[in-house]
Amino acid sequence: MRLVSQTLSCCRVVGRARAGVLPVGGAGGGRSARDELPAGGGAAAAVRGARPGPVTGTGAPRPRRFRVVRAGRGSAANKRAQNGASRVSCCHGAGHFRRELPAGPRPRSGVPGPRRPAMAVAGRRDAPEPPDFGILKRLARDQLIYLLEQLPGKKDLFIEPDLMSPLDRIASVSILKHEVDKLYKVDTRPAPSSSDQFCFLVRPRLRTMRHIADIVNADKMSGRSRKYKIIFSPQKFYACEMVLEEEGVFGDVTCDEWSFYLLPLDEDIISMELPEFFRDYFLEGDHRWINTIARALQLLNSLYGPFGRAYGIGRCAKMSYELWRDLEEESEGDGQGRTPEIGNVFLMDRDMDYVTALCSQVVYEGLVDDTFRIKCGSVDFGPDVTSSDKSIKVLLNAQDKVFSQIRNEHFSSVFGFLSQKSRNLQAQYDRRRGMDIKQMKNFVSQELKGLKQEHRLLSLHIGACESIMKKKTKQDFQEMIKAEHSLLDGFDIRESTSFIEEHINRQVSPIESLRLMCLLSITENGLVPKDYRSLKTQYLQSYGPEHLLTFHNLKRMGLLTEQAAGETLTAVESRVSKLVTDRAAGKITDAFNSLAKKSNFRAISKKLGLIPRVDGEYDLKIPRDMAYVFSGAYIPLSCKIIEQVLERRGWQGLEEVVRLLNGNEFSVSDSAGEDNPAGDAQRVILAVFLGGCTFSEIAALRFLGKERGFKFIFLTTAITNSARMLEAMIEAKA
Repeated sequence: MRLVSQTLSCCRVVGRARAGVLPVGGAGGGRSARDELPAGGGAAAAVRGARPGPVTGTGAPRPRRFRVVRAGRGSAANKRAQNGASRVSCCHGAGHFRRELPAGPRPRSGVPGPRRPAMAVAGRRDAPEPPDFGILKRLARDQLIYLLEQLPGKKDLFIEPDLMSPLDRIASVSILKHEVDKLYKVDTRPAPSSSDQFCFLVRPRLRTMRHIADIVNADKMSGRSRKYKIIFSPQKFYACEMVLEEEGVFGDVTCDEWSFYLLPLDEDIISMELPEFFRDYFLEGDHRWINTIARALQLLNSLYGPFGRAYGIGRCAKMSYELWRDLEEESEGDGQGRTPEIGNVFLMDRDMDYVTALCSQVVYEGLVDDTFRIKCGSVDFGPDVTSSDKSIKVLLNAQDKVFSQIRNEHFSSVFGFLSQKSRNLQAQYDRRRGMDIKQMKNFVSQELKGLKQEHRLLSLHIGACESIMKKKTKQDFQEMIKAEHSLLDGFDIRESTSFIEEHINRQVSPIESLRLMCLLSITENGLVPKDYRSLKTQYLQSYGPEHLLTFHNLKRMGLLTEQAAGETLTAVESRVSKLVTDRAAGKITDAFNSLAKKSNFRAISKKLGLIPRVDGEYDLKIPRDMAYVFSGAYIPLSCKIIEQVLERRGWQGLEEVVRLLNGNEFSVSDSAGEDNPAGDAQRVILAVFLGGCTFSEIAALRFLGKERGFKFIFLTTAITNSARMLEAMIEAKA
């Protein structure tokens, strides 16, 4: 295990290149890459532009009838199953972060030869191009401007804080200024305003309704007469109207909805920007967002469908699909049959796979998210990254030429790539020395601007890597990864428990301690009573008794549970099996759902081969399978399920896995889509994660797509990681 030593040695090489490489002035003038950083602004400004014209030709398709099909039929399905047989990778332990394979041929067959220099695995066939999701931004922007125009004249706009970042991605301030006079945050009282009209752009939250009611009532008491308009995003809830009525202001305001369901973060990532969905549904049991998800699917289906096949697993996934189907059948659209751009959709609940979300991320984009918190597709790099006294906001997407090549790579491979990139840029700059005047003119007019931009981005990502290394080294990252892998393997559990106790007693991080405890609980089917009481007591003593409510929430979620006295794994599985296999009853209580949820990781892992075991070392530069996103130690369960279902074109052969996951699976085919399959569209899969998706899962499915010739489009309620997921379980202090 040499991650730190290897990356530090690469860091020194890159650091030297960064300090004096890439002169941008006259001959012999070598300025640092840091000198090229702009004084302000940031890449986020690039998303702001002129308002495009109206969108046409987006009618909804004709309502369709669906039918359930039995997958896995015919020689084609069998061939897919054979070609897609899971490939085992290497053993664990000290080899997790080794970066070279022993000399000799690669241990698997049917895999392309040497890797392309661009650090991407060569696929068996080119994946289709993703659809253009720019239309989603234009539709949202045009609808917002239309709603603002419904309140003609001078007006002030109050925006909820967590809507500001999504709004910045679709509409610049200059566009909004055409419709409003002043902008305020909802949670701050406005300065004295002469405007006779207030417009509120808010989420449907009760506390926000009370704040708006206070503003209206204050105006009433002062004798000021104004018009008030509330625009709910993405939809209005009846409870909000009830609060306005209770506060006595319902008759003074007009309400409208901004159907802002989908925000494209990248060419293959769409977020609904609903981080509260995870807690609302999985902890509180609140189903209010199901309608929002169904309408988002309906919008995508009308613009890029019709979807030929739909797969899913989880209660929320099934409810969302059924409501979406009802909306499709009730719609009165008269759109003729069009060529679909997305052929398949797969819906999955987050509670089907908590383990993947709890594991430490080691792909570059995941580490950037864990360290700096990527928000709405952009990240704020502070002075420790920019080596200046200013922070820079950087948009992280495929337009960043440096980031797009390292985002899915294991962190141990990133420094080597950045070092090579810096040498390549240096060579491109050096070409100018032998140029004549005409060649120099062409170089300056055509290439220099792009090289400077790439140089600036390279400098930022080198700084980000250095900052990540410093922070992760301080947190004993290698020891933590080793403990996680032991928990996933089921080895050295007592040693891992001692590591967690030490982590708690040193008060390293309350979230990290909770994460390790939850990972131990899920992989071990609950903690034995002695360990549960001991860890809980130590945690409350270290971080405070207010976390008693946190433990209660984690227990309700099945994330941190205590084994019942005298109950073994075999006994639990036997009891659950009797209930689940009784398909005539078709019902399992919520209490038994949580019992089943906490007792099946080992069995599922064995059935699907989630822990690769093979002799040799895992080369993280040339991954063998999706396990590379966790250093070759673990294949994400969510991604493995998607892979297996797509190979079988259904759940046939996965009945035991479905039983262990508590059912609620479905596989539905549109008969029209099956009779007239579109070639490329059938290889475009919309993967819908309800409750959040991690960058590790995105990287794993991108790898699978390159291997199998698929193109995955990711739709998630929000981007998540272990910290966000556990923070949602912590009760906010009053």
